[in-house]
Amino acid sequence: MPGCLLPCLSRPPLPSMLASDRRGTLTHRILVVDDEPDITALVAYHLAKAGFRVSTAANGPDALKAARDERPDLIILDLMLPGVSGYDILAELRKREETRDVGVILLTARREETDRIRGLSLGADDYLTKPFSPQELSLRVGGLLRRLSAPAVSAGSTLAAGPVSIDQSAHRATVHGQELNLTATEYKLLLTLAERRGRVQSRAQLLEVVWGAQPDIQTRTVDMHVQRLRTKLGDAGNLIETVRGFGYRFRGNERGGRNR
Repeated sequence: MPGCLLPCLSRPPLPSMLASDRRGTLTHRILVVDDEPDITALVAYHLAKAGFRVSTAANGPDALKAARDERPDLIILDLMLPGVSGYDILAELRKREETRDVGVILLTARREETDRIRGLSLGADDYLTKPFSPQELSLRVGGLLRRLSAPAVSAGSTLAAGPVSIDQSAHRATVHGQELNLTATEYKLLLTLAERRGRVQSRAQLLEVVWGAQPDIQTRTVDMHVQRLRTKLGDAGNLIETVRGFGYRFRGNERGGRNR
């Protein structure tokens, strides 16, 4: 079948056809944005089978409307859309107050590193290239949702590391008192590095803690997120040191940082 992902399947039933077969409550809503019906149906089928509530959109305007009206927990976004590109949709999602914190996984045939860097720099949380394993996509969705829904710690718990302050109860971070506009993944990465300041964290360790050890994820994903985080930290970005051949270390006030 033209356009079908491998392994190739006949077009599966839509999620609404599966709802009556699900046991338990479908708690997370996923919006799938892709203009290829076969791919949309296949992704929606596997996500519904995994227990998610799924809706779909085939173009930019419909995607933005669905994101505003339905308030999905996560959006799977194809970059190659007619009219408005996935990059433009992602940028608009991050601008809007009601969608700035929604999880976004980019799904695309583009394999160039520059495309991944651009997507992550605009605020995507993950990036998966076609052809892909639907089972892997479901695992990545589950991992990102766990990060997004991690329970807040007790009120008043603030981690200070140099000019960086992290309010763990509110999931907010500031530099020199100015709030940072971080994605959920960037926040978790900053918190992990700051909590372990003074100690080198390998890329494998960061993948396990921040990304939930997602299968086959490329280590360049860590590097690109660190690069983006440094940019957002401004002059405090140099607190994240690259330890060549090992990983990264946060050197912010190792002995002075504290939880309050």
